[in-house]
Amino acid sequence: MAVSTETVSDICTAAKRASRALAQLDTQTKDSALQAIAEALEDRVADILEANALDLEAGREAELSGALLDRLALDPRRVAAIAAGVRAIAALSDPVGEVVDGFRRPNGLEIRKVRVPLGVVAVVYEARPNVTIDAAALCLKSGNATVLRGSSSAGHSNALLAQLAGEAAEAAGLPEAAISIIRGGEREELRELATQTGTVDLLIPRGGEQLKSALAEHATVPVIYAASGNCHVYVDASADLDLAQRIVVNAKVQRPGVCNAAETLLVHRDVAAAFLPQVARALVESGVELRGDKRAYELAGQFPIEPASPADWDTEYLSLILAVAVVDSLDGAIEHIAAHGTGHSEAIVTSDRDAARRFQHAVDAACVYVNASTRFTDGGEFGMGAEIGNSTQKLHARGPIGLRELCTFKYLIEGDGQVRS
Repeated sequence: MAVSTETVSDICTAAKRASRALAQLDTQTKDSALQAIAEALEDRVADILEANALDLEAGREAELSGALLDRLALDPRRVAAIAAGVRAIAALSDPVGEVVDGFRRPNGLEIRKVRVPLGVVAVVYEARPNVTIDAAALCLKSGNATVLRGSSSAGHSNALLAQLAGEAAEAAGLPEAAISIIRGGEREELRELATQTGTVDLLIPRGGEQLKSALAEHATVPVIYAASGNCHVYVDASADLDLAQRIVVNAKVQRPGVCNAAETLLVHRDVAAAFLPQVARALVESGVELRGDKRAYELAGQFPIEPASPADWDTEYLSLILAVAVVDSLDGAIEHIAAHGTGHSEAIVTSDRDAARRFQHAVDAACVYVNASTRFTDGGEFGMGAEIGNSTQKLHARGPIGLRELCTFKYLIEGDGQVRS
């Protein structure tokens, strides 16, 4: 494993060399490396938690928010889940070499469209140490070298995790620079990484709008943004209100500091009087602060709702705060989401099949749910083993970025002497 006593350019050049070897590895070798990484995580739990404790202590001293500390924190259960995710990736079919399409031309040429690795995938991420392993494992299985650049807030955790993964992978037969990490969190390093044209084939930033803006200004390499999630749950006029309450509370409360948590609740005016007091009680009892429009305020009963400002409709809180609005129709909900959503995950709760289909077709988002929580937008929940992030873009990859999203295509053409006239 390469750790940055070298320059960013040196690390990316070494990763490019490693990527050529990785692209030719057989599935068994890659899976053996993944199993070795999972075992290393399980064997070194105490060391991982010790490193993480240093990051948490520094985070508390820096007065990081509760949501950021939750993202940063590891415990035995979370480490076990990371290791399980690595094994789940190993158990998935290898995307490299899959024939996506194949045909024979009238002139006798045999043409196959085959899935191949991208090459070098650089991942920039904030706070979450689990991304170190998720990204490394997904890139390894899809035949890519990976260059990791985490934030300084998780510096100790990321360094140890990357070291364990790299050493385990090398022992299993992978090239030394298959997994590399750039230490430190300086913006200059980020700008340099984003301009490694010729060595970095794809850059995936996983973080907030500030990180996205910093990269958009400088990047010369292809970028897929794993961007913010201003997610909505819309409760339709025909909704089962008990079902709606369970979904709303789960989407907001189960883990509020993540990008697939709900940030806005929209309620049809025909059920608002019955539903808002009911759901407000459950949310307030779960510690949620409510910010609503005038109609939501008037209908919530005894439960406190602060007046929402225009900024609340566009805010990814990542905490126990929820904006609430009453809408006049399904179209009103769709229009609100179009104006304020980020294209991540949106949900409707309804018993009306036609309303469900209209919502699914009209809402422009990577993941659109009917009668389910937005919290399921996750590579693990989608059966991908893990994810590098959730893309809100429309080109190449959208939604959870898993194995196939880390591949491109190659056309393989075979003939017997054909020439073009």
